[in-house]
Amino acid sequence: MSDGLHWIDFVILAIYATAMLVLGWNYGRQQDSTDEYFTGGGRMNPVLIGVSMFATLFSTISFLSTPGEVLNHGPIVSLMGLLAIPIYYVIVGYVLAPLYMKHRATSAYQMLETQLGLAARTTGAVMFVMLRLMWMSSLIYFASQAMLVMLDLSQQWLPLVTLVTGTVAVSYSSMGGLRAVVVTDSIQFGLLFGGALLVIGMVTWDAGGVSWLPTRWNDSWDEQPFFSLDPTVRVTACGSVLYAVLWWVCTAGGDQTAIQRFMATENASAARRSFLVNAIAGGAVALVLVLVGFALLAYYQADSSRLPEGKTIAENADELFPYFISAHLPVGLSGLVMCGMFAAAMSSVDSGVNAITAVVTSDLVDRFCTQRLAEQSRIRFARWMALTIGLIVVLTSSFVMDHVPGNFLEQAKRTFGLLVTPMFLLFFFALLVPFATQTGAILGAVTAFLTSFLVAYWDLLTGLKPLTFQGIFPTSLMAGIIVGCLWSLVRPKQHGDDTD
Repeated sequence: MSDGLHWIDFVILAIYATAMLVLGWNYGRQQDSTDEYFTGGGRMNPVLIGVSMFATLFSTISFLSTPGEVLNHGPIVSLMGLLAIPIYYVIVGYVLAPLYMKHRATSAYQMLETQLGLAARTTGAVMFVMLRLMWMSSLIYFASQAMLVMLDLSQQWLPLVTLVTGTVAVSYSSMGGLRAVVVTDSIQFGLLFGGALLVIGMVTWDAGGVSWLPTRWNDSWDEQPFFSLDPTVRVTACGSVLYAVLWWVCTAGGDQTAIQRFMATENASAARRSFLVNAIAGGAVALVLVLVGFALLAYYQADSSRLPEGKTIAENADELFPYFISAHLPVGLSGLVMCGMFAAAMSSVDSGVNAITAVVTSDLVDRFCTQRLAEQSRIRFARWMALTIGLIVVLTSSFVMDHVPGNFLEQAKRTFGLLVTPMFLLFFFALLVPFATQTGAILGAVTAFLTSFLVAYWDLLTGLKPLTFQGIFPTSLMAGIIVGCLWSLVRPKQHGDDTD
């Protein structure tokens, strides 16, 4: 066992980061149009697209928060989420993907203007940019906090760590476009999955078998009932299934990052296959990360002296996975798994940068500029935009999340999770509600955001017990649909209205 990271581990990490930059530069030389830059020409392999979608949306949050959630609270959220896979695959693969593939476009929000009007398109684009900026800032923050633990650095090093992490991810994604993002995402998926398996293997070797697998509910875990009408119960089994279904449906149906992957395939069938790969990969890694949580819980409960000095499982659950990587894996293996941790953040940041750049270029610059830029000028603009976005994310990631209460999972839902249902509702009204008006759709989306905010920060706003984070999506979705439909029925669309 190692007492910490060795210089060999840092060499491995440096080689990995350099390889990602070289890949981005190589693909950047092949770009001759913005269609190629943003969607890979619409001819990319659905398996690669599916892995890329998973690597993008799974991210550091799940890589770090799933073991932490299992260690401190229990496995219900992740295990019940596995039961949701067939449900959301059918909804996304057979309803949403074919519907969206009929409206092929660089930006998903172009179809909002076609169906509702320019204000709806602009609202969707602005919401997306806000969501992804918060999302990327959160991811870099989580990854950087993990890196601080692994490197045994104090909090004052956080700005430098976020700068390095963000710079590498933004550089290769801005140079190489979507092709670079998809290929590197596939590599990063392998590192992420392999890193988790390594931890399980080391604990199994140390224990002399799989005695770490729980045979009963651990005494340290919360009570997590099958169902409850009490909105202050943090987690239930039914709520976990509903939460997973709504998260994937709303994300795949309203987020440019996911829809852009569909547009990079040839047809609806290929898009569906890519989402199936995403669902299978997500389920496999979620199960592996639950096992990581089980393994780490048994490992540290068997001998509390293995914990970092002054730390406990209950109060520092999110830190124990990265700590195990740096303190208990052999030299060299720590570096490989650290690449996986690094990769989990970069696989999301690179895709977020590419998607925001596509939205800003297509929905704002091209839509409102009177003179269209030449193709090479648009590519240069997109690359500079990507670098600017990365700079904003790096500068803000060190300051926002420290003020958001909860563990990694709860912090995520209280930040970018607030905009997941509002964005989806715009598409829901545009494509699935024939009588919807532009004003009704926008009011529904705004209502959903305000409801999400109220549920997420109920305890801070009222001083009462916090509401379950699993209630954010169903309550905001229901409130938004009711308000949007009522407004559209009371103030129906007239000829010539809500179309410009």
